[in-house]
Amino acid sequence: MKNFVVFFTLLLLTGTLISGCSKKGQEPVMQEKEEKNAIQIGMTFDSFILERWQRDRDVFVSKSKELGALVNVQNANGDLKEQISQIDYFIDEKMDVIVVIAIDSEGISEAVTRAKAAGIKVIAYDRLVRNAGVDLYISFDNEKVGALMAEYMKENLPTAGKILMICGSPTDNNVTLVMDGFQKGIKDTKLSVIGTEYALGWHPETAFAVTNEYLTMQSKFDGIMCENDNLAGQAIKALAERRLAGQIYVVGQDADLDACQRIVEGTQSMTVYKPVEKLASLAAEYAVAMAKGESVKSAKEAMGAGVATGETFFDGTEDVPYEKLEPIAVTKDNMEEIIVGEYHLKEDVYLNIPQEK
Repeated sequence: MKNFVVFFTLLLLTGTLISGCSKKGQEPVMQEKEEKNAIQIGMTFDSFILERWQRDRDVFVSKSKELGALVNVQNANGDLKEQISQIDYFIDEKMDVIVVIAIDSEGISEAVTRAKAAGIKVIAYDRLVRNAGVDLYISFDNEKVGALMAEYMKENLPTAGKILMICGSPTDNNVTLVMDGFQKGIKDTKLSVIGTEYALGWHPETAFAVTNEYLTMQSKFDGIMCENDNLAGQAIKALAERRLAGQIYVVGQDADLDACQRIVEGTQSMTVYKPVEKLASLAAEYAVAMAKGESVKSAKEAMGAGVATGETFFDGTEDVPYEKLEPIAVTKDNMEEIIVGEYHLKEDVYLNIPQEK
C-alpha cells in the first residue's frame, strides 16, 4: 500500500512538472507562429550615411509593426551588387513586399523585375526604379525641391549672379529631377551656372574638392547649389578655409541638424525640408495594404483625406502609380515655425548660438 502511495504521488508530481513545462514552452512557439503569420516586408537601403535614412528606417519599421507587419532591414552600404543580392534574398524568403531605396535607378531594374515575377509587390521608396514597373513610387516632389532652391537664388543673388552646381550621384534619378527643377527655375533670369559637378555615390568630400578647385582657379561665383546638406557642409568647409563662409550663398536639402545649425549661424543660406516621417509612415501603410491584396487606389481611398494626390510617373517603360509629398524651403526666418519642435530640438539647432541671459 505504501509503495502504491509513493508511486501515485510521484506520478502526480511528474504530471504537474510536465504540464508546467509544456505551458511555458508554448510561449516562444506561439510567438514564432505569430511572426511567421505576420506580413513580411523586406527593406533595402542604399546606406545610412545620410542622417535622414535612419529616420526613414525607424519610422517605417515602427509604423509597420503597429500595423502588424515585420520588417527585415538590409543595408547595401552603397554597393549595387550587394543591393541586388539583398533583393534576391528577399525573393528566396518569399517576402510579401519589398521596399527599395535604390543605389542605381537603372542597375537595380532586373532584380526588381525578378521580384515582381515572383509575385512580390515592390515599392520604390524616395528614388525611382526605372524600367521595372514597380507597384508604387513614393517620394517627394523632387522637381519642386530644385524649384525652391532656384527661387531662393533668384531672390537673393545679384541680377546676373553666377552659380556653381554640385549635384549628387548621376545614378540617382532624383538628381536629374532636382536639376531640372532648378534649371527651369532660373531659365528666364540672368542667373548663370558656371559649372555642374557630380558627387559619385553621394560622397560629400566631392563638394570640398570641387569648391576648392573653383576657388583656386579664381572662378567668380555668388552661390553654390548643393543637392543635399552633406555636400553643402563640405562646400562651406572649403569656403571657411578662405574666410568666405557666409559671403557666398549655399543651399542644400534634407534639413539635417548640422545644416540647420549652419543656417542659424549664417554660413548656410537655406535647406529644403522633406517631412520624412510622413513619407515613411505613408509608405508603411501602402506596403501593408498591398500585402493584403489591396490596389494602390483602394489603399489610398481607405486612408482617406490628407495623403498626397495620386498620379502616375513614367519609369522609362510604363506609367507607375506615384505618390508625392510637398517639400518646404527653410531659412533662418522660418526655422522656428517649420523645424524647431517638429524635426529638431530648439537647444540642438541653436547649440552654437550664445543665448541671451
